[in-house]
Amino acid sequence: MSSNTNVVGRTTGRTNLKTMVQIGMLGAISVVLMMFEIPLWFAPSFYQIDLSEVPVLIGTFALGPLAGAVIELVKILLHFIMKGSSTAGVGDLANFLIGCALIVPAGLVYKKVRSRKGALIGMILGIITMTAIGSLMNVFILLPVYAKAFGMPMDALVGMGSALNPAIDNIATFALFMVVPFNLLKGIIVSAITFLLYRYISPIFKKN
Repeated sequence: MSSNTNVVGRTTGRTNLKTMVQIGMLGAISVVLMMFEIPLWFAPSFYQIDLSEVPVLIGTFALGPLAGAVIELVKILLHFIMKGSSTAGVGDLANFLIGCALIVPAGLVYKKVRSRKGALIGMILGIITMTAIGSLMNVFILLPVYAKAFGMPMDALVGMGSALNPAIDNIATFALFMVVPFNLLKGIIVSAITFLLYRYISPIFKKN
């Protein structure tokens, strides 16, 4: 009995250590990918897409939604340490919550339906959730915080959107024509890459 307990304890310890190493590795890969940003033709220059959520989403499917949230946190913390913050961490917190809005719903669905169909449904739900939460956070938190940090009135930000799309004349239309498409596009790209890569990468997480 005691011998079996010791074996189980050692096995659990190795599993926990392995999971922690994988979380750290995926968080490090994610923060590197954050440095490579893709500008968008329909949005101001401060809206750029990166692929840092791909390792986070892969880790979420492989290790579970809680681990995915921890990977997201590791990514944000590493980025904060490396780059600092012009918003006293408010922008980083908001980006953490927006990232979790994509990965947690996807991970919860996939945990219950472990199939390609479950992954697809989970990612669609995650994209919708991220788009809704991301848009609200941009309007009520991120845009006002960044405007204050850079000494710009909100009208100036709206004007940057108007220069690209004449239909934008206030913060609500800015969110509709800039923020919503940005989050939808990012969610679709990240999910599509994850969907294509996961079957090839997942065996790495299953090796003892």
